[in-house]
Amino acid sequence: MKDPMMIIGFVVGFIIVFLSNILEGGNPLALFLLPPMLLVWGTTLMVTLAGGTIADAKAFGAGIVKAFTGGNVSNAGEVVPSVVSLAEKARREGLLALEDMVKEMNDEFLVKGVTLAIDGTDPEEVRDILEAEVTAKKKFDKQQAKYFADAGAYAPTIGIIGTVMGLVHVLENLSSPEALGPLIAAAFVATLWGVMSANVVFLPLGNRLKRLSELEVMRMEITIEGVAAIQAGANPRVVSQKLTSLLPAGQQPPAAEAA
Repeated sequence: MKDPMMIIGFVVGFIIVFLSNILEGGNPLALFLLPPMLLVWGTTLMVTLAGGTIADAKAFGAGIVKAFTGGNVSNAGEVVPSVVSLAEKARREGLLALEDMVKEMNDEFLVKGVTLAIDGTDPEEVRDILEAEVTAKKKFDKQQAKYFADAGAYAPTIGIIGTVMGLVHVLENLSSPEALGPLIAAAFVATLWGVMSANVVFLPLGNRLKRLSELEVMRMEITIEGVAAIQAGANPRVVSQKLTSLLPAGQQPPAAEAA
């Protein structure tokens, strides 16, 4: 797991909610009622998926895994030393000498860009190919995050539907005053789960995926500039300074931070 912040926020958030309930004298177990939870979670999931395709549904599940594990998130500055090393070797021995170095790298996007350069692809065409991949990734990530934003919008309303259904049941039992209290409480549990699932689960998941996408795209954009510099035969020191200048605070490579 590369970044556990989602799990930390998710778990601690729920702990605070239920701890607050306990401090107010409530019983958290009273909130775990199957009918309202099934209505909110089940219906929200189904109506969210109904707005897309089967392929989108698969991406929905992958998005949950990515959000909780951190996906391929990494410091964009980590790619700078690799690019500088490639630039140094290419400047001394030529682009063809990079073939062996590329085989040992785990960064697929960097490998793809350098391989295109080694194959003699025109620099503008290399940039177009890599930028097209970045654009496609942005579109995919945007759709993936949108699913959770949509779920966050549906959940509170579905919770209200559950509450209305519960209140209808309350009205059917007006002749039994002793049963009204528990029935009314159960009715409002649906609204609770609707609002809580939206603001503690779905919306944070969507925002998490957006942020992970931003970090991944940043790394890819730095890589594109690095590949272009390698093809141009730029001085490795200049390459390092250029790429480092494109990085925001907190994303600087270790050497630059020390400097």
